[in-house]
Amino acid sequence: MSGGTTGLWIFAAMLLMMALRVPIAAAMFIPGAAGYLLMTNDMALLNLLKGSAVARLSVYDLSVIPLFLLMGQFSTQGGLSRALFKAAAAFVGHRRGGLAMAAILASAAFGAVCGSSVATCATITQVAYGEMKKGGYHGRLSTAVLATGGTLGILIPPSVPLVVYAILTEQNIAKLFAAAFIPGLLATAGYLIVIAIYCRLRPELAQPSARIEWPARWRALLGVWPLVAIFVLVFGGIYGGLFSPTEGAAVGALGTFATGALAGELGWAGIKRSFLGTAETSAMVFMIFLGADMMNSALALTQMPTLLADWVGHLQVPPFAIVAMILAFYVLLGCVMDELSMLLLTIPVIFPTVMSLDLWGLAAEPKAIWFGILVLMTVGMGMLAPPVGLNVYVVNGMAKDVPMKETYKGVMPFLASDVLRMLLLLCFPVLSVGVLKWL
Repeated sequence: MSGGTTGLWIFAAMLLMMALRVPIAAAMFIPGAAGYLLMTNDMALLNLLKGSAVARLSVYDLSVIPLFLLMGQFSTQGGLSRALFKAAAAFVGHRRGGLAMAAILASAAFGAVCGSSVATCATITQVAYGEMKKGGYHGRLSTAVLATGGTLGILIPPSVPLVVYAILTEQNIAKLFAAAFIPGLLATAGYLIVIAIYCRLRPELAQPSARIEWPARWRALLGVWPLVAIFVLVFGGIYGGLFSPTEGAAVGALGTFATGALAGELGWAGIKRSFLGTAETSAMVFMIFLGADMMNSALALTQMPTLLADWVGHLQVPPFAIVAMILAFYVLLGCVMDELSMLLLTIPVIFPTVMSLDLWGLAAEPKAIWFGILVLMTVGMGMLAPPVGLNVYVVNGMAKDVPMKETYKGVMPFLASDVLRMLLLLCFPVLSVGVLKWL
């Protein structure tokens, strides 16, 4: 068989194993190892296995992932999410769809100390769903808002998928975080606009809450000052040159731990759950790393990335259209795969192709960062889109009284907002990379 044919068989075997519910790491590792053995020999495979794990897991930059995860765990167990939702509801809860807007704002703020979409989704759902249900909100709107808000956990820096992209493409993590700020704020604003229009067209879906007086609003706002302080400390320190992103993650984890402990919310049980949750998620991420490395090593031997780049280079279509097709492929792939697996599997293959294109006259670094933000947004869409939509499953696992099909109906207007935002960023790269000139 030719290299290209072998690569297709390896990829097909991986998809088959995923369909059979084999864990993602194993579904990538086993076909990759089999394909590598087929194209080389057993000693070559053993030498690769001996060196690849050490080479991958000894990368210092990878330590930022468990540190940001620990920061999110301490935030979850330390009760910060409750204070965030309470403060947001105090200011906008009296408006039509106000509690839904408060959930979006709380998700965006919590995403600033979390970095995980699923964690943000689950945490804010625990706090907000009961309040929205008590306030007479329809289950379709409530669950759709909470699933959508969870995506802000990766769109608002810090973002674990963005860290993974930075490591795979050898880009500056701090610059990627900076480039994600405006798209993240646009996402938040877009979701708020969708809620406002949704509730105006269907007022029966949401009942406004009682207006809270200004003194009570300011008291609620005081409850979130630790989060603001942590955010300023971490990102101010990173961009002020006081410490690296990895050191910033460590400072953030320490800050969220101290905040939860001093508030009396983070006891020994919460500390134990935080470390255990971080260890479990980190182990999953690193196992996916190893599986993806094995798969990508095999695909590299088949020369599939080179063949793909050559094929794309000979297409008689504008580079803009090629990027649009790649993003459409990511949206489809995101419907059946989780975000980290998708990035680890595809970026080594697709990234060289994108970098070979002439896109808006961008230099190499801005082009790589711009594409990373676009990929991050497609990953967020995959967290909502059927048939998987991991955030939808998370919310419906906690809101069992709402049929899943109702939640999928509810997220469609938010997905439309995502598509509009993606087109805007695709046509105007300055929205993401314009901030780089200040760094």
